[in-house]
Amino acid sequence: MSTYIQAQTTVANETDALVIAGQVVKKKLAGCVQISKCTSVYSWQGEIHQEEEYLCTMKSHSSLFNRLKETLKQIHPYDEPEIIATPIILGSATYLDWLAGELQNMDTA
Repeated sequence: MSTYIQAQTTVANETDALVIAGQVVKKKLAGCVQISKCTSVYSWQGEIHQEEEYLCTMKSHSSLFNRLKETLKQIHPYDEPEIIATPIILGSATYLDWLAGELQNMDTA
């Protein structure tokens, strides 16, 4: 089975989340992006912060991760954005077929 992934990043506002979602779907680096409002608690420059953020969960393929990461770095407003991915270990065959059809050619990635 091919290694599909869920990649994620967070941003401070819905506008930035929609820009990211639009760009990665347009470039076929993600088949879809779900945007959820969340509260993040994190340490940054020696201080604990609590912020409302928007989580972008992107469905993609591991062979596209480096392109996805570079695109996110170019358009992301944060100095050090969260860009992580976890494998999708199981999924509906029909959904994964749809996802494959929405992504860049993974054989040449």
